[in-house]
This record gives sequence, structure tokens and C-alpha cells, in this order.
Amino acid sequence: MNTYEELYRQRLSRYLTAMRNEKPDCIPIRPFVAEYTARYAGMTCQDVAHDYNCAFEAVRKCASDYDWDAMVSNMVYVWTGLTQAIGLTYYGIPGIDVPPDNGFQYREPTEQKSFMKEDEYDELIDDPTAFLYNVWLPRVSADISPRGTATSYRNNLALVKGGMAMLDYFNAFGTQNNLLRTESGTVSAISGILKAPFDILGDKLRGYIGLTMDMLSQPGKVLKACEALMPHLYNVALTTADPNKQVPIGYWMHRGCIPFISEGEFESHYWPTIKPIIEELWKNGHQTLFYAEGNWDHHLDHFAELPDKSIVYHVDKGDIFKTHKILGHKFCLSGGIPNMLLSYGTPDEIRARCKKVISKVAREGGYIMDGSAIIQNDATDENMHVLTDVTREYGIYSGGSAPLLDVEAQNIPAPGTTFGTEYGMTRHMHSKVKPGLCIPWEEKVKEIPRISGDSKLVQQIWEDIDTFGNMFIWQCLLSF
Repeated sequence: MNTYEELYRQRLSRYLTAMRNEKPDCIPIRPFVAEYTARYAGMTCQDVAHDYNCAFEAVRKCASDYDWDAMVSNMVYVWTGLTQAIGLTYYGIPGIDVPPDNGFQYREPTEQKSFMKEDEYDELIDDPTAFLYNVWLPRVSADISPRGTATSYRNNLALVKGGMAMLDYFNAFGTQNNLLRTESGTVSAISGILKAPFDILGDKLRGYIGLTMDMLSQPGKVLKACEALMPHLYNVALTTADPNKQVPIGYWMHRGCIPFISEGEFESHYWPTIKPIIEELWKNGHQTLFYAEGNWDHHLDHFAELPDKSIVYHVDKGDIFKTHKILGHKFCLSGGIPNMLLSYGTPDEIRARCKKVISKVAREGGYIMDGSAIIQNDATDENMHVLTDVTREYGIYSGGSAPLLDVEAQNIPAPGTTFGTEYGMTRHMHSKVKPGLCIPWEEKVKEIPRISGDSKLVQQIWEDIDTFGNMFIWQCLLSF
């Protein structure tokens, strides 16, 4: 067996054991390093944001030089070459809109220029995919023609170039993951993407201010919109998840917590429209990584309602010791090493913090070492090495093990597990158009005068190709 293959299998087993909230041979290290990889590899933020091959190379450089178990294949996920191809206007691009050594920036529109207006909820609720194409995309792109206006050369180019660029980018991840495995024995840390319906409204549709006003003036419409988004967001998460059901789906948590919304709004809108998605993913054997950006301590008791081992919970601004008391018996935790320390702290401060987290949170397993948030280019090499070395020195479990697990599919829920009718997405899968499609076959077949051969074959190919159109717009919304 190849040496790197042996290392990969050992690291994968260590990582999976910890995520199952069990005790491996030692604490796995899985830093979510983004622009840090660029600086470490001698590149600029512009290099890794605008050329995904540079981003991949920088990740592999860190993977080769550090003793880390798992990394995200490209944490600088927004490829600005693609966003420019589509004409997206809501990013400040390094080297163009912001200095080349600054990370890309999101430009949130004012309430008056929000990408969805307050009186457009009914159209979104009726058919979210059609709304994204007809209303949202023309408003976020400098090149896509608004509905009801003449098309243009630049409109057509943006759609073709954007779609082909997206496929080119996504297809490159397979090669990147394989190179991480064969060149350094590094595990690809996550697979798939999920965001909460409420966060999608606040991030990319109504904007935070607009959504805040809607929660006062039309909370019922907001709830119906969240419910309409649920099956589509679930479909994106499921179809982008690890087919081997090993590494978790990344769930990026933004402004659905106190103080951005009240506890009552969390309980009435946010939690009821994300919890069933998490449950349904678990029903299908997929863990979800709760990347709790900010401080979600007010909501820990709600997260404890989820089944044991169904999530990995990452701590950013929250209290990792409080989190361990409430969630540690059910779920693996990660993070808790403040990014401020990694950037501006001394090696002794990093060492002390790591040792404290290891002794109080990781003693019984179920912990993954990481910074508190996505690590950008202000973190120092010295501090990153200290985090790594301290974890390897003090994170050894005398009674733990990391057996070479079967790297084929693993069903996480216990065999024979049954779920009640209220569990998961059972009540939320109904939509005008089947999630994953744009134009239903029932509508398309009316346009075909006669099918003389195998109609099921025609339908299958139609739907297979139609999914590309669905993937494009939903990935624009969630990822770019």
C-alpha cells in the first residue's frame, strides 16, 4: 500500500471516529484555512480568488507542509472568475474592487435596492426556481436582461459562460481531492452545501434590513417563503453530499441567531424550517456540520433536540465550554481557538488556549481542532504551527484508536432505525415543480406532438439535462 494511502486511511478513520463523537487515537486537526493558504504559498488574495488553480495549489502546499488530517479543498470557495462571467454585482473582487491582498467582500444592497421586493413573496412562494431566473438573476447581474426586455449578446454570453465555468470549476474538485489524497494523505473535510431558508432570505433576497421589516409587517409571508424554499435547499444539500456518507455537509449559519433576530422569531421561523432538513439528511445517512458563525449560545438547547451524532457543531464566538456541557454528550465539537489569537496572539497564548480546550472539551473524544472561524491571511505561520504541534503533543488518547475503517459507504443511523411521520421533510416536500428540476416533464411533453419510441427514455434524458439548469441557479444563490 502506498505510504500516503496508508496515511489517508488513518486520518480518515481518525476524523470519522471523532465526528461520531467517539475517541480516536488522537485529536484530528482540520483547520478551515482560506486566504491564509495564499499567503503561506506566496500568493495574493487575488491569485486564489480569481484563479481556482492557484487556490487548489495553495491548499495542497499547506497540506504537504502541515500535519493536518483534513482540509477543505478550497475554502476561498467563491471563484471570482465565475462571478465575473455571470456578471454578479454583489462582490468586491480582490485586485479589482479591493486591494489584491484583501479577501473578496460581499456588498449587501440597501433596502431600496434589495434583490427581492417586499411585494414579491407570492411569486417566490409559487415557484422559487422560476423566481430566481426571472426576477433575482437579472437584478444581481450586470449582463442578464430583465424580464420583459429584449435579450442581448452579453445576456446570452453570461448564461453560457457562467454555466460552462461552473461545470469546469465543480469538475476540478474531483482532481483536487484525489491530489490531496495521493500527494499528502489529506482528507477532504466536507462535501455539499446547505443554508437555512431564513438566512437565504436575509443574505441574497430581501437583505437583512428588508427581512427585519417584513418580520414586523408580514411574518406569515416570510414563513411561507421559508417553507417554499425548504425542499429546494434540501435537494441541493442531498445532491452535493458525499456519496459515501462519510464527511459532513457544510451548513453555513449566518444571521438567524440572537441578536440579529429574537428568540421568538428563531422559534417561529428559523428553527422550524431548518430542523426538518437536518433530520431528513440524517435519515438518509448524512451528517451536517453546523458552522455556527457568530454566537449561537442562546439556541444550544434547540440544537440538542437533534438525534445523537447527526451533526458536528463548530464553535466560533460562542462559549465552547458551555457548548460542551449542553451538546458534548450528543455531538462532536470543533473550533474554539479564537482567530484573534491566531493572528495577534503570542505562541504562549495559543499554547495555553489549545491545552485548555483539549483538557476540558476533548478529554473523552468527540473534538476536532480548528480555529474559531474561517482563517484568513492575518494568521501567522508561527501560531498555526503551535496549534498543530500542541494538538499532536497533548491530544493523544491512551485508550483510543483509529482503526482502518471501510472507506466505502457507511450508513450512520443504526440499521432498522424508524422515524415518525413528523420527523424530517415528510410534510415539506410538496412544491409546484419537483425540486431539482426547472420545467416539469408534464409541461414539456405537451409541446411534443408525438413520441413514437420509448417515452420514458425521452423523459429521463429531458430531466437529466433539466437538472443542470436547476443546479446552475441554485448554486448561484447558495455558493456564489
